[in-house]
Amino acid sequence: MGLVRNLDMRSGDSLEGLLSDKTKMRQQKGASSRVVTLLTCLQFMFAVYATFLLYYMSPSIDLRSKPDFSWTTRIAHQWKQFIIPPHVVSRYNQEANSVVRAESTQPSSPSEVCEHEKIDFVQKKSNDAVMIKLKTELYQEVLDFQSKSFGAETLSQLMAMKSKWDLRGPNKPKITVILNHFKRKTLCAQLDSLLGQTLPFHHVWVLSFGSPNENSLKKIVHRYNDSRISFISSSYDFKYYGRFQLALQTEADLVYIVDDDMIPGKKMLQMLAHVAGTDKYKNSVLGSIGRILPFRQKDSSFPSYRKFRSKEAGLYLPDPAYNITANRIVQVDFLSSSWFMSAELVKTLFIETPFTFMTGEDLHLSYQLQKYRNAASFVLPVDPKDKDTWGDSEHRLAYVSETTVIFKDVVQVRDDQWWRALSTGYVTQWAAMYPQKIDVLFYAHSVDEVKALAPLLLKFSSTVGKKAYIVVSGGNFCPCEDAAAALKWPKTVCKEKRFKIMDLGVGALSGNSNSEVPVVQAVYASMKGLIKIHNPSLVITVADTDSNVKKALKMATEANTNSSTLVLLPKSSVSKVLWMADIRSTALPNWNRMKIYVNIITQTRANSLARLLKSVSDAYYLGEEVPITFNMDSKVDEATLKLVNSFNWPHGPKILRRRIIQGGLIRAVSESWYPSSDDDFGLLLEDDIEVSPYYYLWIKYALLSYHYDPEISLPELSSISLYTPRLVEVVKERPKWNATDFFKHIHPNTPYLHQLPCSWGAVFFPKQWREFYVYMNMRFTEDAKQNPVQIPRSRTNGWQASWKKFLIDMMYLRGYVTLYPNFPNQTSFSTNHMEPGAHIATKENVIKHNKADFEVPLLKQDFKNFLPNGKMPAATRLPSLNLFNQPVSLKGLKAAGAKLGQDILKCNQTEIVIVNHETGVPSHCTRF
Repeated sequence: MGLVRNLDMRSGDSLEGLLSDKTKMRQQKGASSRVVTLLTCLQFMFAVYATFLLYYMSPSIDLRSKPDFSWTTRIAHQWKQFIIPPHVVSRYNQEANSVVRAESTQPSSPSEVCEHEKIDFVQKKSNDAVMIKLKTELYQEVLDFQSKSFGAETLSQLMAMKSKWDLRGPNKPKITVILNHFKRKTLCAQLDSLLGQTLPFHHVWVLSFGSPNENSLKKIVHRYNDSRISFISSSYDFKYYGRFQLALQTEADLVYIVDDDMIPGKKMLQMLAHVAGTDKYKNSVLGSIGRILPFRQKDSSFPSYRKFRSKEAGLYLPDPAYNITANRIVQVDFLSSSWFMSAELVKTLFIETPFTFMTGEDLHLSYQLQKYRNAASFVLPVDPKDKDTWGDSEHRLAYVSETTVIFKDVVQVRDDQWWRALSTGYVTQWAAMYPQKIDVLFYAHSVDEVKALAPLLLKFSSTVGKKAYIVVSGGNFCPCEDAAAALKWPKTVCKEKRFKIMDLGVGALSGNSNSEVPVVQAVYASMKGLIKIHNPSLVITVADTDSNVKKALKMATEANTNSSTLVLLPKSSVSKVLWMADIRSTALPNWNRMKIYVNIITQTRANSLARLLKSVSDAYYLGEEVPITFNMDSKVDEATLKLVNSFNWPHGPKILRRRIIQGGLIRAVSESWYPSSDDDFGLLLEDDIEVSPYYYLWIKYALLSYHYDPEISLPELSSISLYTPRLVEVVKERPKWNATDFFKHIHPNTPYLHQLPCSWGAVFFPKQWREFYVYMNMRFTEDAKQNPVQIPRSRTNGWQASWKKFLIDMMYLRGYVTLYPNFPNQTSFSTNHMEPGAHIATKENVIKHNKADFEVPLLKQDFKNFLPNGKMPAATRLPSLNLFNQPVSLKGLKAAGAKLGQDILKCNQTEIVIVNHETGVPSHCTRF
């Protein structure tokens, strides 16, 4: 049929035209009928001929036995003069013969069409001693780190590992090899090498996308005449990603994508397949050439990966110029020129839209594989004496012809690309070798969130010794430039190669999708990597951010083995916790660890309770869960019950507890709370107390500063008071006392430690509260005079039915203290309104109480600025007072208790009682 088309194109004659001319000359009806009849017969005979021809050409026929078609040929010759004039047949035969002659001149073997790349130069070698030293040192550092971290095997060790692929048995892997060609003349060398592999390939696909050499490449493939080798071409140049797109179609187990500058040794497929079948490297991409990306410089910036005379610029492996060879398997940041992997891994390349389609597919592949599949990239070692083990048996081609790096603008594009990868969570070899430690990694999904977080971010950035970065979603959600403008930073920070603000480019994955899955996946995958690189103590975002973002951040922080803590701050609270930047870095990870239980003791003072509940509701809780419990004695009145039942508490569970038998205040308070873990803290509030909006912040700040910092030891601290006393409570005269005046020689507003517990708003620690339960159980007597503990000069010796009296005794005997606030005019986080109740204004209480001596102002503004130097002082700088408001060291407090010698266990005067903090039971005596 092709010959007929050629004929039509050259002469302009058609079969239909010739028949029409005959009809016009003869002008006879009978003749026309005969022609039609003969034509019909000829068509029938050709149909029969074609049927037999197709039969003998089918795969089931042995083509080595030549079928005889002479009978059809004879019939055709007998009829042809009735159909086609002799002069047309003659011209047809001449053209057919010319075609045959032309075909007879075509080469019959690949060698006659093969072209070979001319390599008339020697391998480049450096004589720069400084560069050789820098590169060699860095390579050795990388190799030492990897050897210690996860092992770096030699080639013989790799081949001795157990592999899923039986390379000599029936369980051989199917490998599709993809050769991408444009201008080089290496196809024949590659095909010869592949045909000689010790492990045969399944298919070879030769690709020609927009290549000027398409015809010659096609001829070469055809002359090899191997059904396993296919030629695939397109006039459109799919650039560097086209071969990977095509690799998605393979049905093989493994795929080997090879650049036209790589001529693999004949053992390469066997080596690659074996290593890819091991448990250790099955989730990896393997190759022969790779790069290790730049390391951070002393000025905290990163250089170009092509920077000359710079150790931090990274490595090219192997690098014959500096005598660097791969004698062990090396993890790299990306591979170049060849990639061997499971066919399943190829699709990972297309999860995110590439930075550019013009270059960088090598980096994008390794980046995406690590980010979404936790897959690494490795350069295989070689046997330097056996070229068959080399992935590039002619390394000069690959080394000299790095087409992607010889132009300045391409270098800039690739620099931008790897920086974007690193700043969106790519854990490079630098990041693995030198794990960072920062205090906070902020995340903002919108510009409004950037503005909300700005005060805290800027506070951290300006605090000496603190380090914090911000991550923005990027794309259409929150571009880096807009975030920088909101922070009043120059837009150049988005271009600098230093960590400060990082743009995730979430739109590269989600695009215009309305599904939440791309957002969760993009934020999670990037933040997981960034958290692994920087190891932040806290990851902070706003509490009302997108719910899918919360899910992603939660998963990312939980994936970090170094325990980063996710903090969700209400926007209104951000400016209230600027003191967070002053907490020691070692304590920050414990931000979410404590749980504070609000315990309210009430009975018949509904109006007082309403005032307390309003103040508790108006406080700042930082979005944290705070359970609240109402403890009511059996004689609780109706008004109180209605108020408690109708009270709405949005910050956590609300629990109601009511006694059947009246217990009195001593039982109502002491039994109101019991810790379920060492991170539970009980805030006890009687209903005539009122609290400051900042009370919760004070508790949290104090706990993080003095209890949850592993580098601070203050075991004597047993509670935190919200209240600042105006009297010396335990002496008979009850003199007035002003902490601001007392400590003015240190700092007028320094917090201080006091041996006196507070009953007008205090948080009690779990270990000491368990201890107190046991102590009170063992020492409780209805008659106070029978109590064996009599503290010299203390008015508490005669207190009756007071839970506080027993707590004072225990703290005195064992040297425990309470932390107190100290602000101008005794302004506090709680106040006592001194309303009639179990003790105040009762007939049994002969002591008169002046309300002005107990009622203090409530703090209505941020307390941070009142503190010494605007922050909590170091634990070693906290002054301490004994029960009588006299300055005594913590050791002196223990000595006084030991000297009294009235504890449950009898110890000598240099020892105090130690308890089991899980049970609170006294265990033994120990020297202090």
